[in-house]
Amino acid sequence: MLRIGIVGLPQTGKTTLFRILTHAHGSGLGSARPEAHVGVVRVPDARLDRLAELCRPQKTVHATIEYMNTPGSVIGLARAGVQTQALRELDALIHVVRVFENEAIPIEGGSVEPRRDIENVELELILSDLAVVEKRLERLEKDLKKQQNPALEKELQVLKICKAALEKQTPLREVALDPEEAKVIRGFTFLSRKPMLYVLNLGEPDAARANLAEPFAAACGLKQRPRTAVAAICGKVEAELAELNESDAAEFLASYGLKESATSRLVRASYQLLGLISFFTVDGGECHAWTIPTGTTALEAAGEVHSDMQRGFIRAEVVKCDDLIATGSFAEARNRALLRLEGKEYVVRDGEVVHFRHSG
Repeated sequence: MLRIGIVGLPQTGKTTLFRILTHAHGSGLGSARPEAHVGVVRVPDARLDRLAELCRPQKTVHATIEYMNTPGSVIGLARAGVQTQALRELDALIHVVRVFENEAIPIEGGSVEPRRDIENVELELILSDLAVVEKRLERLEKDLKKQQNPALEKELQVLKICKAALEKQTPLREVALDPEEAKVIRGFTFLSRKPMLYVLNLGEPDAARANLAEPFAAACGLKQRPRTAVAAICGKVEAELAELNESDAAEFLASYGLKESATSRLVRASYQLLGLISFFTVDGGECHAWTIPTGTTALEAAGEVHSDMQRGFIRAEVVKCDDLIATGSFAEARNRALLRLEGKEYVVRDGEVVHFRHSG
């Protein structure tokens, strides 16, 4: 399961976003207790819904994302080392950035300045990583004085590259490492190397601009950086939306000029940032969405479904979800030559329905 942490400064709307995503109510949220809160969110996917309508399975299984809402300020966490280990185990971070004005809600720094807040949080993540690097380098240098070890020498070399970047206040996600170098530091799970999705929390007057997150970010002076992405929400509007049923929610969204919910926007942005796609299986009375990295082969995708399918892989029957829905059945898709047989090296594409032929 994809795991994403929600971080930021106090009073930015982190808990509001967590509630919106998870439809969580109460359970200590916002009570200033120090523990993090975790919720699992079903990934919205209209393609899977249409596929289920066509196939009428006994069970429909959406992909899921686990979100962790961190308490307090991420700067405080980074400085104290509190819960940073939990953050290091996540696949990506969402940094909620306050853009809304509200005199009733105090703000760090005394004014709304998204660029300042992003830079301050980034600096603390960098300093947290630098402390880890310096401690490890000190240990490595002592060990290498006792005996030569090629693996440790390689680690020393890569960590020195990281240290130089961090001392220049460059996050590690912007450091170009080859696959071997990246493998050396993978176990450190550095915070400043994690992909970062900036979520701008807009005020109600700007709610309609949530559809135009990148231009809004540019207007705030935020530049595009490697392995980062930007999305926008209006927490006040979306919190009200989360309380409505589906038909009322659509009407409410339209009244603000929005086409989709915050959950849909954030999930899509997260998938794009992490290079993830979805494919579907229809088998045994179940329609199922699976999340895989872009570039995954049919053999690897089979392993996501079940290890037996990967071991006994023979062929993959592949059809675009839209083509299957348009033709109405696998048989008709096959008759129209829209369903193909592919081998183990075939690269699965987003939105394909795959049936794996396998032995055993």
